[in-house]
Amino acid sequence: MKSWPKIDGALADNVDANWLREPALRRRLREETAKLPGAGMQISAHQGQQIGLLARAIGARRAVEVGTFTGYSSLCIAEALPNDGKLWCCDVSTEWTKVARRYWKEAGLDGRIELTIAPARDTLDGLLAQGLAGQLDLAFIDADKESYDAYYERCLKLVRRGGLILIDNVLWGGSIADPADVDADTQAIRALNAKLKSDERVDLVLFAVGDGMTGALKR
Repeated sequence: MKSWPKIDGALADNVDANWLREPALRRRLREETAKLPGAGMQISAHQGQQIGLLARAIGARRAVEVGTFTGYSSLCIAEALPNDGKLWCCDVSTEWTKVARRYWKEAGLDGRIELTIAPARDTLDGLLAQGLAGQLDLAFIDADKESYDAYYERCLKLVRRGGLILIDNVLWGGSIADPADVDADTQAIRALNAKLKSDERVDLVLFAVGDGMTGALKR
C-alpha cells in the first residue's frame, strides 16, 4: 500500500485528543508564533513531541540544533535533556530568537541552551574545533535547505556512534516528487534524500510527521 491517510478534520481532532501532550507554555509559544510573519517555519506540536521522545529514548545529554526560529523545537529538546545537559542552537536571526530566549527563560531552561547568532556552518565548525567530534547525542536540522548537505556532514561528525540526526522538511510539500520543480531548495533536499538512501554510515527512517522528517542513526 503506497497511500498514507490524510490526517485532517475529525481524524486530526481524534489524533490530538489521543496522542498530543503539549504543555501550556509550548502551546502559548506556538500560538504566538502563528501570528508572526514566517510562521510556516514552525514545527508542529506533534513533531515537537516526537523529537522530545526520541531525545529521551536515546538518553541524549548533548545536542545541537541548526535553525532555531522562535524556539519551539529547542524547548522540546532542552526539556528532554538531564539537568546537566547542553543544547547548542545555531541561528542568524536576533529578532526571531528574542522570542525563543523569552520562553527558554520562562521554562527555566535557558541555562541548558547556548545560542550563537552566526552562519551555522561556522558555528558547527567551531564545535568541531572545540573537540566535540563524536561527543553529541542528537542533532536537529531545520534551516536553509541549500545548506542541508553541509549541515548533515558536520552533524555526522559531531554525533557519537548511536547518535541521531533529525532532518526536517524532507518531503518539501510534495515538491521533491515533481520533476518540473527545479527550485534550488527542492533540488537540495532531493539530492540529500538520494544521498542518504545509500549512505552506509547511518541507519535510515522517514517519520511521516509535519513536512516529513528523516531520522539518521549513526552506525
